[in-house]
Amino acid sequence: MSDWLVRSGCLFMMAWGYGCSSWDDSVDMANLRAFDYGDIPDDQFVMTSWHENESLSEVFSFAKHHADHGEVELQRTVLVHIAASSQEPSLLQVYNEA
Repeated sequence: MSDWLVRSGCLFMMAWGYGCSSWDDSVDMANLRAFDYGDIPDDQFVMTSWHENESLSEVFSFAKHHADHGEVELQRTVLVHIAASSQEPSLLQVYNEA
């Protein structure tokens, strides 16, 4: 999943929930692997953050209003929810209200 995120052009990944720091590390490593552990061009560097002690609404608010890459304008947000059951309606409501 982390390799796919990097290959698909993800430039800022925010992780929230159980084990979220491991997602942060995994995407960091995928970004390094994509460039053979060498220099990563600034415009392809994936910013990552993990938000274990924040509410989901706080994370969504940060994503919508404060996330900045520094080199590339972030143009869209993709929510990826990994769980045993879908919570799409409630997640979208929280995101829209953030």
